[in-house]
Amino acid sequence: MKGFYKFLLSAAFSLVAFTAFSQGTVTGKVVDADLGEPLPGANVLVKGTTNGTSTDFDGNFTVNVSGNSGTLVVSYIGFLRKEVPFTLSGGSVNLGNIILDSDAQELEGVVVVGTGIIDLARDRQTPIAVSSIPAQEIQQKVGTQDITMTLANTPSVYVSGQTGGFGDSRITVRGFGQDNTAFLLNGQPINGMEDGLMYWSNWSGMSDIANGIQVQRGLGSSKLAISSVGGTVNFVTKATEMREGGFGQVALANDNYLKTTMAYNTGISEKGWGFSALLTHWQGDGYMDGTYGEGQIYFFSVGYRPNEKHNFNFLITGAPQEHDQAYRERISTYLENGRRYNDNWGYLNGKYKTEIGNYYHKPVANLNWDFNISETEQLSTVIYASWGRGGSIGSRGNFIPLGPNGQKDFDAAVAQNSAIADGVGTFGTASILRNSVNNHSWYGIVSNFNKKINENLDWNIGVDLRTYKGTHYRQVNDFLGLDAWTENRDILDASGAETGESIPVIADERGKAKAWWATFNTVGEEDRIAWDYSENISYGGLFTQLEYAKDMLSAFFQGSVSNQWHKRTDRYQYLGADQDSEKIDNFGFNVKGGASYKIGDQHSIYANAGYYSRQPYHDNIYLNFTNTVNPLTENEKILGLEAGYGFRSSIFSANLNLYRTSWEDRVTTESNIDEDTGLQTFFTNQAVKQLHTGVEVDFKVRPVDILDIKGFASFGNWEYQGDIIRTTRNDDLQVIDEERTDVDGGKVGDAAQTTFGLGAVVRPLERLSFDADYRHYSNLYADVTTKENLELPSYGVLDVGMSYKMLVGENKDKSIDFRFNVNNALNEIYLLESSTAILAEAGDETYEGVNVNNQVYFGWGRTWNFSLRYNF
Repeated sequence: MKGFYKFLLSAAFSLVAFTAFSQGTVTGKVVDADLGEPLPGANVLVKGTTNGTSTDFDGNFTVNVSGNSGTLVVSYIGFLRKEVPFTLSGGSVNLGNIILDSDAQELEGVVVVGTGIIDLARDRQTPIAVSSIPAQEIQQKVGTQDITMTLANTPSVYVSGQTGGFGDSRITVRGFGQDNTAFLLNGQPINGMEDGLMYWSNWSGMSDIANGIQVQRGLGSSKLAISSVGGTVNFVTKATEMREGGFGQVALANDNYLKTTMAYNTGISEKGWGFSALLTHWQGDGYMDGTYGEGQIYFFSVGYRPNEKHNFNFLITGAPQEHDQAYRERISTYLENGRRYNDNWGYLNGKYKTEIGNYYHKPVANLNWDFNISETEQLSTVIYASWGRGGSIGSRGNFIPLGPNGQKDFDAAVAQNSAIADGVGTFGTASILRNSVNNHSWYGIVSNFNKKINENLDWNIGVDLRTYKGTHYRQVNDFLGLDAWTENRDILDASGAETGESIPVIADERGKAKAWWATFNTVGEEDRIAWDYSENISYGGLFTQLEYAKDMLSAFFQGSVSNQWHKRTDRYQYLGADQDSEKIDNFGFNVKGGASYKIGDQHSIYANAGYYSRQPYHDNIYLNFTNTVNPLTENEKILGLEAGYGFRSSIFSANLNLYRTSWEDRVTTESNIDEDTGLQTFFTNQAVKQLHTGVEVDFKVRPVDILDIKGFASFGNWEYQGDIIRTTRNDDLQVIDEERTDVDGGKVGDAAQTTFGLGAVVRPLERLSFDADYRHYSNLYADVTTKENLELPSYGVLDVGMSYKMLVGENKDKSIDFRFNVNNALNEIYLLESSTAILAEAGDETYEGVNVNNQVYFGWGRTWNFSLRYNF
């Protein structure tokens, strides 16, 4: 009997010992909830122990554990900590994707919305060239710059134009401008319907509300019926189930910049409701002289999740603003007066006044509905609207003279106007300030149905419908001492020929150049000068996509068809039935597809191809800003080819991309302002063909846990091919010249064709980090379509920054964030862009080898910004 008890005791001890000391492994992958990107370097710790590990560059981890069950604590700077229970089966378990939500470093909503509309690429699983910028990096590095500057540290991206004033930047991707790069806000197209352009002053709130940005270079993978020739930029403000909280922030910067922000979100209630709000005011003098700006930002979001099948979210956001502007000047003018010189402003009765500026308010509203029909079917729909109100400021009539200080002499202009006996000014006798008004109303719906056919195959089909009306006219902004302004309407017949009939207009009502005033007010048609017309555009598109993924292979095929309808109504140049133009409709389509293959655990290759037949923009359909249809306009043809290679290891990752994009039957426009007369000239180039080829490289390395290093390089060769038809118009849009020009082999300008950059982040202490980014640009040409283009000198820029998070509160659940940036820390002096291509000849005065008569922007010198943020 005693032996039996000894046996039981020994067996029990052995069982306990086996359980206590058994070993197993837990694996998984840590990803960002917003962009779906892996989070390298995330900490994975077994709760209650010091046993842990870090994720590799793919976000993967393996941790050895004792016992059959437990809990992992997963954390990553800028994200909410997450606890994940596990139970071993056969000595191991794979937890799959562990999704971390962003911390309250930025405003988020309260429910996930638009999951089937917001089309984000997942690294090399999607066979395209892609770069992602998380919310934390946006918040830290944007400072007082436009949101576009957050994209500057990615291959083949060039940002210019910011010297003109707040929100005046432009972005090019692989040498293609904003009108040929698709921009999406939570799946909603936001490029201008008339010309495809982006005006970033309307989106100044993007840096506050964006949870992430993804740049898909080239044809991209967007399921919409859009043609992203240069690339697709996705701005994501979709929400994740946020806890209750908010923040208050104050930001200061050079040139008297001040920005204050308050935000609060309720979190999800037991009944599934949530609410988020953000309010901001900003103001500053601007880097260039006479470029003062101010504005507000608002964001309101209401989310509702009645059950597991349905998610609803309604949001409205806007950024009303006014900012004064600087035009390009001759290099010689800057050399004489300083690089910040701007002659567009002066004084009236001792008070600051500008001649050139912009004011606009563009509220955007959308309602998202995600319907989980079943485990294999999902419907996502967004209904959206935007209402743009505002325009630009300029002068009309006589040239406003410069005073002895080199600035506009408004007192002299008022004195000249006051000498007119009847107080009614006209061309040749007086000058006024005018507003060029550009209002619009835009409504649309995007809906996508997703069907998971089997474990490996997904099918999407969707619709994209839009309707748009733009109204454009000029109105008097300031009479400058006059009682009224008069000019003649020269009437055209149905063919666009002059009839000889002229109708006088006498305007005695003015419109304010204020964003909030323009939101609710307008002047009557009898007080509209220069032009008064509307553009009506309707758009309908169908798209479909098949995606296949199994083991090492993934592939996709996309196709879309679309039709556009255009109509122009001109109330100024035509009478009666002739006011309505011929209605034009254009059919377009695109097809694209690609595949990616993983070679082992570390290597992958991809290739894709696409062809677009893209309809011309509305502004290129009608000739000379009349109702006459342009017979030369036809669909643009785009053929894109790409291939690439990716490498991944635990401390190093790299991507190599090759691309070739040909683009035929283009229509481009340029403008130039004469420094002496102040008159603007417009140039339209038709039948343009471009060929863009290039190589891109980007990499990341983490040699030690406290250091991240990243870099990129891009080498492009972007050239025009063949001849173009060039039409020149004056300030009143009248044709003054037309010619055929050989541009074969000419370099495409407005973006550096060769770029490289290197950046690093070091974290010497917990919650303290230092970062630096260096970018070099060369092979930068003027923004002119010509055979012999002007090459600008190469240059490099260094940005540095520091961040620190101080935990406060009884439970250390609140924080104060400090961020300090210095941009262009070495104060590099460089030419950012040129709108002319005057080549230097023997005997010419030059600057860095460039003829000083070229009209340019210098880049910003050294600037700084500091922010303090309290998160609660």
